[in-house]
Amino acid sequence: MTEQLTIAMPKGRIFEEAAELLRTAGYTLPPEFDDSRKLIIDVAEENFRFILSKPMDVATYVEHGVADLGIAGKDVLLEEERDVYELLDLKISPCYLAVAGLPGTKMNDVAPKVATKYPKVAEAFFREQGEQVEIIKLNGSIELAPLIGLSDRIVDIVSTGRTLKENGLVEFETITPITSRLIVNPVSYRMKDERISAMVNALSKVI
Repeated sequence: MTEQLTIAMPKGRIFEEAAELLRTAGYTLPPEFDDSRKLIIDVAEENFRFILSKPMDVATYVEHGVADLGIAGKDVLLEEERDVYELLDLKISPCYLAVAGLPGTKMNDVAPKVATKYPKVAEAFFREQGEQVEIIKLNGSIELAPLIGLSDRIVDIVSTGRTLKENGLVEFETITPITSRLIVNPVSYRMKDERISAMVNALSKVI
């Protein structure tokens, strides 16, 4: 019997694209897998256990060893800085982190403010630009911040740019491209290396 692999995956679009990628790589996932509302799904055919979570929590589960592997956006890995190994760029759910705000506006010279879900990434970016800013951490509706005068700029994920446009915002700078990555717990990588290496090889062939 092969060793069980526990894989943490975010709900939503990344989950759907990752499931399709696993199927293309030859893994058997039942049809109901895609529509399940369960948080833990066992796939006996492959001896997989999937943990479905918020995107920001995937790397935490992998770091602490409750999941051997995880599929996480590069944005999460940059922000969370967890003790995990990045094995593979899956090239799914492409997007990018960008600086945005109201058109025709300048940063406040005295106390510039930046609202974001990604305080570490944002602070590092502006520091590299030689700008000292006040970071305001928000958990949702980042686009609202400049509209109500909470911040001069936002740092957020951009996929199509539609949300920014609908809220009257424009992009000023691109910070970094983002795709989803296969990550592994360092101990699992040693203890279950054969199964993990086989998965990396299978996925590499179809990416």
